[in-house]
Amino acid sequence: MHPTNLCQFDHSENLLNSNHYIPQQIEVSPPETATGGHPPLVSAIIPCLNEELTLAICINKVIEAFTRRGIQGEVIIGDNGSTDKSVKIAKSLGARVIHQPVKGYGAAISAAAHAAKGKYLIMADADDSYDWSQIDIFIDALESGADFVMGNRFAGGIEPGAMPPLHRYLGNPLLSGIARMLYHSPIRDFHCGMRAFTREAFQKMSTRSTGMEFASEMIINAHRAGLIIHEVPIKLYPDKRNRPPHLRSFRDGWRHLRLLIAHAPDRLYLIPGFTLLLLGAIGLALLAAGPIEINGHYFGVHFVALATMSTLIGLIAILLGVLAKVAIAIYHPGTKSGLITWLMRSHPLEWLVFCGAGLAIAAFCADLLLAFRWIFTNDSMEQSVHVVFVISTACIAGVLMVLTGFVLQLLLDSLSRQDSETSSQGPVA
Repeated sequence: MHPTNLCQFDHSENLLNSNHYIPQQIEVSPPETATGGHPPLVSAIIPCLNEELTLAICINKVIEAFTRRGIQGEVIIGDNGSTDKSVKIAKSLGARVIHQPVKGYGAAISAAAHAAKGKYLIMADADDSYDWSQIDIFIDALESGADFVMGNRFAGGIEPGAMPPLHRYLGNPLLSGIARMLYHSPIRDFHCGMRAFTREAFQKMSTRSTGMEFASEMIINAHRAGLIIHEVPIKLYPDKRNRPPHLRSFRDGWRHLRLLIAHAPDRLYLIPGFTLLLLGAIGLALLAAGPIEINGHYFGVHFVALATMSTLIGLIAILLGVLAKVAIAIYHPGTKSGLITWLMRSHPLEWLVFCGAGLAIAAFCADLLLAFRWIFTNDSMEQSVHVVFVISTACIAGVLMVLTGFVLQLLLDSLSRQDSETSSQGPVA
């Protein structure tokens, strides 16, 4: 964690009177910035959807912070379809407005960030819940070598009424805890909306999410890209809006959770899958010949069924995990793992088809022989129930391997085409 102290600045409660602004939607924003033609050091990114009461407060705080620090900066508003006076207010204060027709917090942030010209990008909400006067602490962290700087509201302080109890004591701690476990992340406040990053870091994060889950995806991709991440304490204040927040607790919480889980195939699929497959295979090997007794405990047909279930679930989890890792590599180019590199040069389709088909055919023939034996010799079926479980498991496993091989090849072909197109385009300027 970046060793820094929380800077205390005045958090003004005064609202700019916006009654004289007309409700006009600006279609084209002015290209000029307040930097006198020179590239700005900092771009302040503010997502906006009908924030006329508080937007001016935030913009003025940013401008004052630029002046106090003596740096060149710009304010960029990612407007998500405001119908109030927000756009007019932003333009009148010298901010650039980027219109994003795609709805969502992530879409608005991404549009503004892609249009930013600064070396450093700082983002926070437009409702004055985050004190834009505190940007110094983020700039200091970036200039000390960090690629990505997260605010931590729990370390800096949460004022009464600033965060609903459901979010403060359950939602944020639970989701942040799950994220730390899945990604071995040191970040304590995964969903803090005030954060900063370099332009290069934003390109490496290559975020795609359009909704609130964008906040989680940024951190996941930052870890995946090997960025240097620092966390700094900030204070959270009650917002100044006169309407409910855009955040929907359960809907957006679920979107965060499903993204966290879907992007962790190692811990969701592969590690549990290999564990279940190993335990199941050991169980089937021990029980294939018939019931056994260990230390006075009898292990019969029910345990063979459990071993079969463990084996098949484990194999399915592994195959799905491999597919998920390839899909993530397609979704986020440039983040290939060693497994993906190996798959792209090892012809997995042929291995899965030949091995799976061989296993399935052999198992099917063995099952057929047992069936004929029961029919023509009138032997008791109970004597071979255990081995039938083993043979059937092998047959199902083989079929799963063959079918998965073709799906895997489709994904690998798509990834190869994507890599070829990227190579032909050359490096991005």
